[in-house]
Amino acid sequence: MHRPSPRPLVDLPIRRLNRGDLVTCADLCEDRGWPRDEHRWGLLLSAGTGYGIDAPDGRGLAATCLTMSYGPGLTAVGMLLVAGRYARQGIARRLMRHVMEAEEGAPLALYATEQGQPLYEDLGFSAVGRAERVGGRLAAGNCGGSPSVASSGSSVATRPAAADDLQAMVRLDLTAFGADRTHLLARLPAFSDRLQVAEEHGELVGYAALWPSGSTAVVGPLIARDTDVAQALITDLAATTDRPLRLDVEDRHKELLGRLAERGLESVSRTTVMIYGIPDLPGDALRRFAPLTLATG
Repeated sequence: MHRPSPRPLVDLPIRRLNRGDLVTCADLCEDRGWPRDEHRWGLLLSAGTGYGIDAPDGRGLAATCLTMSYGPGLTAVGMLLVAGRYARQGIARRLMRHVMEAEEGAPLALYATEQGQPLYEDLGFSAVGRAERVGGRLAAGNCGGSPSVASSGSSVATRPAAADDLQAMVRLDLTAFGADRTHLLARLPAFSDRLQVAEEHGELVGYAALWPSGSTAVVGPLIARDTDVAQALITDLAATTDRPLRLDVEDRHKELLGRLAERGLESVSRTTVMIYGIPDLPGDALRRFAPLTLATG
């Protein structure tokens, strides 16, 4: 009896993901050696748009990708994952092309791993920076307590964020990021274990969130006026958890990376910041220290 040939992976249908796909998205992360991160997926699928290809063998998802729109000026792309058994069969390229078409010409930004960068370059993305992932336990140093004392000797007060801080956070974030992320920031209080703000003379000069990912606690987003404020926020957040820290620091912030290295955080990996359809990322890069997650830019 003749059996029809299996459908090529590059011809499989692409569908929208929803919160009902949380477990299979987490399974795919685990398949690729990442933390399951159902908590993160819940946020991403609520605030963003997920795309997926169901595995032809019926075992969950063959591939995923996610977009986070910040209006017409920028869309972040992330979570491009392909199950190990379907790797190198063109499925990632097909999914990315679909996402680019769905975004209808909107400027795109993403963080590329070393393995993924050649694909993005082939699709027309260009590199505009690097980010370094650091992790470990933050050793006691000359920046501790609240208010925190940074290495320069200046005092930076931080405190838990309150409900009426959201508007000031959005204004600060808009300056740093160059796009309106209100729909994402409004979800941070429920998503985070801790949301901290830094103040000086009654003015908000930074904010950062701490949230769980596997056995670690992630610091991000981290938006701050300068390195001292960023360090103060990290230190005070670290004091609220007994888990090792993890954060992705943009490579331009070498002073902060140096301070964190002195206090025991080690380099884990590096990614390349890439863009499509714009000459550079919008906003004030000097205030943008770490993303919420590499999936959101």
